[in-house]
Parts: sequence; C-alpha cells; structure tokens
Amino acid sequence: MPAMYKVRPLHGTGVLAEHLPTCMYPLPNLHRAPGPAQAAAHGDYGALKDVVINANPSVPPLSLLVIHSLLCERYKILSAVHTHSSVKSVPENLLKCFGEQTKKQPRHAYQLGFTLIWKDVPKPQMKFSIQTMCPIEGEGNIARFLFSLFGQKYNAVTSTLIDSWVDTAIFQLKEGSSKERGAVLRSMNAALGKSSWLVGNELTVADVVAWCALQQTGTANSAPANVQKWMKSCENLAPFSSVMKLLK
Repeated sequence: MPAMYKVRPLHGTGVLAEHLPTCMYPLPNLHRAPGPAQAAAHGDYGALKDVVINANPSVPPLSLLVIHSLLCERYKILSAVHTHSSVKSVPENLLKCFGEQTKKQPRHAYQLGFTLIWKDVPKPQMKFSIQTMCPIEGEGNIARFLFSLFGQKYNAVTSTLIDSWVDTAIFQLKEGSSKERGAVLRSMNAALGKSSWLVGNELTVADVVAWCALQQTGTANSAPANVQKWMKSCENLAPFSSVMKLLK
C-alpha cells in the first residue's frame, strides 16, 4: 500500500525543505492589554480578555487590588466581585473592594474583564483566557502578570531586581519571622536611600507588593526613615489610598 503522505528526504544540512503551516488563529500579545485600535487591527471585535482570580477573604491579596486600580486608570475594565459557596461570609468592605460597579456599557465596549471570587483557597489563583491558560498561583506571581499588562520593558538586571524584591516581600516580609522582617526593612531602607522607588526611579510591581506586605504585617509604623518616606509616596497615589480604606 502506498504511503498516505510523502515527506521530502533530508539532504545536505539536514533541514527539511517543507513549508510548515502557520497557526490558524493569530494569538494576541498578552503582555499588553489591547486598546480599541489594536483590537480593530486584529479583527478582535467584541472580544473581552478575562482575568478571574480566586482569593481567600481571610488574607485578602491587597497588591492585586492596587494593581486593579492602576489598570483602571489606563484601560476600560469590567469589574465584578463574587462569593463562592465555600465561604460563609465576607466583610462588606471586601464585597465592595472595586467600588460600586454598574455595567453601563455593553460587554464588548470594555478592554478587560476583572472578576474577583472570594473563595476558600490556600493561596490566590488566577486564570487569564479561561479556556486555554493554566492557572497562576500565588499573590506575587499574579501581581507580576497583571503588572506586565502595562507593557513596560526592563533590562535583565532590572527585571531580576524586581523579581527579587517581590519574592522578598512575600516570603520574608509577609510570611517570615520578625528577624527576617527586620533584615528586609534595613535592606529596603538602604535601597530607598539611593532611589525614589525600590528599583530605579519609577513605580514597579516590587513597590506594590512590598507596600501591601508592610500594611498586612503591621510593621509600617516601625519602618525606618527612608521606608516611611517611600510609603507616603505610595499613599499619595489614589490606588494605594483606596486600598488603605479596606484596612480600617
């Protein structure tokens, strides 16, 4: 029986000289939320990219709420908060952590859907593009992803420093011992003596996660001078000040 498919034999350099098919559906760049112009260019009419996050109300992921507010300053976001049946009750302030949400426009008029589900989970979980993407776990990892939607480009050194501060904030400042927290605060004080923000001269996800960790551990008031000054710089930004209200 003759073969159903014929494959051209390999010659010379060993490269198969066949044209491979391209992907049937072009994939959008996930590192930047597409605006109306980009959506139109790709024929992406009516498509809404969805972020769905499960989080435990006993340990609210403050950094994700800050980043949500920052994203709202740049993109048109359809936000929603729900409560899973695994949770008996959620404080009123957490149910309204996105403010009063009223859907005034059709779904396709928004650039990003952001749904927070209060659920009994050990750590925050996120899905972006529900059908195709594996969940991302952990507040630090989700914060990194969400912040990447702003589209900033960093060199390798800066990216490494940002990642290091995020991990330090989560595992030592937020979850570590008092000795570890003291060491982190001293490192932060030294870094903030050289620049306005933890990494360079602009706000990064490292600042967001570290500020939130300080708020949740109750060590903000005992922080050294440079850290106190930096915290005030954060709180002068509306997304941080709005989250502070949730702590009262």
